[in-house]
Amino acid sequence: MPLAKALGQNPAMTQAADQATPQAPAFTLYDEPGHLIRRAQQIAVSKFHEVHGRQVTPIQYAILRTLFESPGVDQVTLAQLIALDTSSTADIATRLEAKGWILREVLPRRQRSLSLTPAGEVVLQGMRSGIEQMYLGMMDSLDGTEQREFMRLLRKFVHLNDQQNKPDEAATKG
Repeated sequence: MPLAKALGQNPAMTQAADQATPQAPAFTLYDEPGHLIRRAQQIAVSKFHEVHGRQVTPIQYAILRTLFESPGVDQVTLAQLIALDTSSTADIATRLEAKGWILREVLPRRQRSLSLTPAGEVVLQGMRSGIEQMYLGMMDSLDGTEQREFMRLLRKFVHLNDQQNKPDEAATKG
């Protein structure tokens, strides 16, 4: 008795499933851009925590840095500037406010204006030398030309694939 029939399976279905068995791609995992980008993110976060400890996360740093550069920005615009969804941005802003690092003021139409507090500025200032150290530590295995090319291609990749830069489908259809 064939195995498929003994297992209560339709032999024709089993044969079709065997023929549809996926084959491994012709390239390795370490040739896949998504995997390498994920690994690069893991390395960057690890380096960030090596240098700065765990008091501030990379996303919190991005918020502090953006508020330093754009004081008084509203929460929705901040989310767009750091490429984070508005819900996560609001949650993180609430935590940063609880730490005393940012001030959130309610604007008309229930928007919130965000700015650094003096304590937030001290935290950010304390991170400055570490940010340069972290940048150099991640890039020091590349020569200057490779560093510039890597950053150029990374910026291009992000720009070309950033969902925020794509036109709204509804607007383009009609």
